[in-house]
Amino acid sequence: MNGNGHIPVLLEEVMDYLDIKREGIYVDCTLGVAGHALQIVKRNPKATLIGFDIDESSLLKAKKKLEPYADRVTLYHSDFRYLPDLKIDFTHIKGILLDLGLSSFQLDSPERGFSFNREGPLDMRMDLRNKVTASKIINKYSEHKLAKIFQEYGEFRRANRLARVIISRRKLKKIETTSQLRHIVEEICPWRPKKGKTHPAAKVFQALRIEVNQELKSLSCFLEKTGQKLPKKARIIAISFHSLEDRIIKHTFADLATSNDSPPILKILTKKPVIPDEEEIVINFRARSAKLRAAERI
Repeated sequence: MNGNGHIPVLLEEVMDYLDIKREGIYVDCTLGVAGHALQIVKRNPKATLIGFDIDESSLLKAKKKLEPYADRVTLYHSDFRYLPDLKIDFTHIKGILLDLGLSSFQLDSPERGFSFNREGPLDMRMDLRNKVTASKIINKYSEHKLAKIFQEYGEFRRANRLARVIISRRKLKKIETTSQLRHIVEEICPWRPKKGKTHPAAKVFQALRIEVNQELKSLSCFLEKTGQKLPKKARIIAISFHSLEDRIIKHTFADLATSNDSPPILKILTKKPVIPDEEEIVINFRARSAKLRAAERI
C-alpha cells in the first residue's frame, strides 16, 4: 500500500507481462495515483514513462509521487484514447498498460460521489471539465433511457422498476446524493450483508459512472489502432473490473490474433484472464473482480 492508501492491483503480474526489464517507453494509459507507474520507473532505470489521466486530482498526486523520476516521465491530462494520434515515436514503446478500475483515492473521496458507501453529491465525473454528472442523468434522463443504462452498463435485473421509481421520486424531490440513490435501490432490492455478495447499488453506481464518463466508448477501436501501431514484441496489458469491459478486451484481442483477411497482429499471452489470488484479495478486497489480459505484437 502507498501513502494514499492505494494498492496497485495484480502488481507483480503486470510487471511480468509488461516485461519491464527492457529499455524503452512504457505507457500507463490510466495513471491513477501512479501505483503501477512508480514501480516501472523504480525497477528499471532505463524505462521512460508516458502517463495519461483525465482526473486532474489523481494526476497531481501521481506527478508528486513520480517527481524523483521526472526526467524520465511525461504526463498528460487527457483521455488515453488520444494516444494513437500523438506525435510520439511508437517504435520505442515496449509496453502499454490499461488499468480500467477506479483508484482507492477516487472511491474514498466523498465529494466525488463514486461510492455508495460514502455520503456525497451524485457527481462521478473523472474529468471535472465534463458537464454531465450522475445527478444530471438521474434527474433528466427519460425512464426508458435510465432503464437501458442500468441494464446494459450495470446488468441490473430490476432496471425497469428502478427507472420507474426514480422518475416518481424525482418529481417530489431532486435526487442529488449518493445516499438518496442507495436508499431507493435498497427499497427495490432489500439488502442484508452476506459474505461473497455485492450490494445491489454497486451495479447501479457502475452503470452511472460508465455513462457519465463514457468509459466503453471506442475501447475496442483504441485497442485495435494502438495494436497496429506498436512495434514487434511490444505488449498490451488490460485490467478490467466488470464483464462489459472484459468482453470488449477479450473479443478485440481475439480478433487481432486471428488470421482472416490479413495476417494476425497480436499473440495472446493469457489464454484465460489472470485474477488476484486469495492473499491479494484479503489485503485489497477491491481487487476481487480484477481480470488481466495480455497480448504481444507479432
